[in-house]
Amino acid sequence: MVWMAGGALALLVLTLILSHFRREESAAEQRALQARRVELIDRIRVNLVSAAEAEKSAVLAITDEESRKFADQARALSATAEEGRRELAGMLEAQGSARERELLQQFAAAFADVQRIDADLLDLAIKNTNLKAYDLAYGPAAGALREMTDALDRVVSTGPEAARARVTPLALGAEVAALRLQTLLPPHIAEESDQRMNEMETAMARESDDVRGKLAALSAVPEIAGSQDLRAAAGAWARYGDLETRILALSRENTNVRSLTISLNRKRTATVAAEEALAALRQAVDEEPIAGVTYGQPAKPR
Repeated sequence: MVWMAGGALALLVLTLILSHFRREESAAEQRALQARRVELIDRIRVNLVSAAEAEKSAVLAITDEESRKFADQARALSATAEEGRRELAGMLEAQGSARERELLQQFAAAFADVQRIDADLLDLAIKNTNLKAYDLAYGPAAGALREMTDALDRVVSTGPEAARARVTPLALGAEVAALRLQTLLPPHIAEESDQRMNEMETAMARESDDVRGKLAALSAVPEIAGSQDLRAAAGAWARYGDLETRILALSRENTNVRSLTISLNRKRTATVAAEEALAALRQAVDEEPIAGVTYGQPAKPR
């Protein structure tokens, strides 16, 4: 009987030892799984933040090439974050808690909002219509007006003395109206409100009518009717008119202004919501209890 009792005791000891090692092995597996989840959440966050930075660079870039490059980076980083989200969803579906799955759903909803905003925002950013309008306004359009005013100055200075009293007010009036018109272009390009654009275009139309009227009046002065300089002024004004039409069309698209407004408002709010949901999920995973592991106090305090 003694040997039977001894054998039973030995078996019990062996069972306890094996149970202890199994618990240790299970705890180690849980810790490893927890570490993988935390690492995956951190990678998702890095890609989310990096995508937001690339999006801002696309919005602020000054060339189409740079805007496209950063927009492509933002899309790629966002896609990588989405891959991480799907992987994490699979892990939590198999072994996560109800709270963790709920927090992941909150992140997924916020991140889907980020992606929807980016779909519009990045398409706008790469068009750079406001920057193109500025290039035309300060480049070819300004050059055409400068040619017109130079030609009108020559009409006044080289024209017949007898006609100068009639020619000078008309030429100067056309120049002043053209300059007033030119000063309205930059604020139109920068404007976000359609109503304000309409008001500026109404003022531009008045100035344009004034220029055209004075050029027509100059052409009716017999002494300079065939002037080469007057023809040059009319040609420069026609080129400006074509350029102004292109500038206003680009300005109306307003892609730089609209993309910047979206980036600073809707996109920022959506990104913050996604980051906060992800941070809450990380904390929940990090604090997930593991059997046999205690936090803060020893398992058997003295």
